Amino acid sequence: MKPSTLARTTEIISAFFILLFVYTATSKLLSHQTFVINLKKSPLIAFASGFLSWAIPSIEIIIAVLLFFPRFRRLGLLASFGLMTVFTIYIAYMLLTSSHLPCSCGGVISKLSWKEHLWLNVLLSVLAAFSLCLQQRFKFLLQ
Repeated sequence: MKPSTLARTTEIISAFFILLFVYTATSKLLSHQTFVINLKKSPLIAFASGFLSWAIPSIEIIIAVLLFFPRFRRLGLLASFGLMTVFTIYIAYMLLTSSHLPCSCGGVISKLSWKEHLWLNVLLSVLAAFSLCLQQRFKFLLQ
């Protein structure tokens, strides 16, 4: 791949994550009470539901801002990968250990089954990792 193609692909993936995180954060904030109630239903994170109800959308917005600026894009992609990995591990844990699966996701994503959500998160984690690899390769080609 040419350096310009690598850079453009990373920009497109970053734009996708910006849209995803702004959408999900906005959805969680607009339905904050429902989000808190659903977090409280989770046996794993109920104890921190108040904190997490603000922390999760805040983190999503911060990551979107990092992805927007080329200077901070690598950090944003690392954070995207980390957040998606944490979400994926949480969903996998819930699927393996809990019979009651409350969904605290926002918007259209809340319509997915837990297994569909797991696969979506795996795909998004891989997409973030792929973009990090592309960015590293682009950096190497410019040297």
